[in-house]
Amino acid sequence: QVQLVESGGGLVQAGGPLRLPCAASGSIFNINIMGWYRQAPGKQREFVASITTGGVTNHADSVKGRFTISRDNARGTVSLRMNTLRPEDTAVYYCNAVVFTVTPELKRYDYWGQGTQVTVSS
Repeated sequence: QVQLVESGGGLVQAGGPLRLPCAASGSIFNINIMGWYRQAPGKQREFVASITTGGVTNHADSVKGRFTISRDNARGTVSLRMNTLRPEDTAVYYCNAVVFTVTPELKRYDYWGQGTQVTVSS
């Protein structure tokens, strides 16, 4: 089991920066991938960024060059550094952790934080 707690959300002006930290607890050394998703009002949850245990990152096209994900495996933390924020970045941001098990069969388990609101004013 993995528990995730996000923080760092808030109100920011367009063009400004914001950092979202997320702390994992429980079986943190079983976590394979950590990432961030977001959900704007009236829209489906969408992928923002992810990072593997080995440090391989993936960012959605909409945030490339503006957002950077980083991770501390030993501490079980992941952070999303957001620069040049836009009003369309307004959403609830969710921290995600993925655990893969291989015995008796390959299975994927997703864990989610409670979400933190990011509001970007124009």
